Amino acid sequence: MGEWQKKVIAIHDLSGIGHCSLSVILPILSVMGIQVCSVPTAILSTHTGGFGEVAMHDLTEYIPSALEHYRRLGISFDCIYSGFLASKEQIDHCLEVFSEYPDALKVVDTVMGDNGKPYRTCTPELRKRMGELVSIADIVTPNVTEMSFLLGEEYSPRPFTTQTIKSRLVRISEKNPKTVVITSVPFADGTMCNVGYDRERNSFWKVPFEPISANYPGAGDVFSSVLVGSLMNGESLPIAINRATTFCEIAVRTTYGYSSEKRNGIMIEKCLDWLITRPTLYQYETL
Repeated sequence: MGEWQKKVIAIHDLSGIGHCSLSVILPILSVMGIQVCSVPTAILSTHTGGFGEVAMHDLTEYIPSALEHYRRLGISFDCIYSGFLASKEQIDHCLEVFSEYPDALKVVDTVMGDNGKPYRTCTPELRKRMGELVSIADIVTPNVTEMSFLLGEEYSPRPFTTQTIKSRLVRISEKNPKTVVITSVPFADGTMCNVGYDRERNSFWKVPFEPISANYPGAGDVFSSVLVGSLMNGESLPIAINRATTFCEIAVRTTYGYSSEKRNGIMIEKCLDWLITRPTLYQYETL
């Protein structure tokens, strides 16, 4: 009997408090009809933004034994989706699992930093080695800060023109990924957009959204997870970017309406039914 449900192996951390990483990946992809096999890179008491000193258990030694078990079982995966990595050695584990499943869609969420600064757990060597994952990825989803790290550029908060952001999409794609999606890009005309590039079709896309004055941790994880789910369900790149953008907008505004503490992240539980209904979307535009 053939497999009737697509499976993704998610190599991310798990935070006990805060809507991020595996705590949002599991419910989002599950309601989108995709089975998630979790391979936690670390267990944290909370995420690292706003809760003080975090209790963290690095699972670098666990990862290869878990992957070896799946190998012995002969389990196949349709997608390998990596995110927060707790050590440079975990880069090697990701490279190994990517090579183990050559036909799987390889998605790298380049979790390194935001607002011009690296996350405190992301060392210079880890940032440097992230390029090795990018070099064999099919899809990468950096924010503007991570885009700068990948390109070896100084971060600047200045808005982009259409041509400057298209240039950066292409330059990242030249490192190997066929698809590049950059999140929360400020444009010179005052708009904020998520943008994407499909190298095989030489097509550029953008989906504008209305930012609010609150900044919630884990928003990138939510976006990338919906994007992965949409693409695995056969949707095109612009529609997948649109679905991820719209869901994030709905979830962020819902969270804002409840006056929830920002450090708790996005209240996705109140919005997951929107992913089940899969409404038609049309906000995407060519870039």
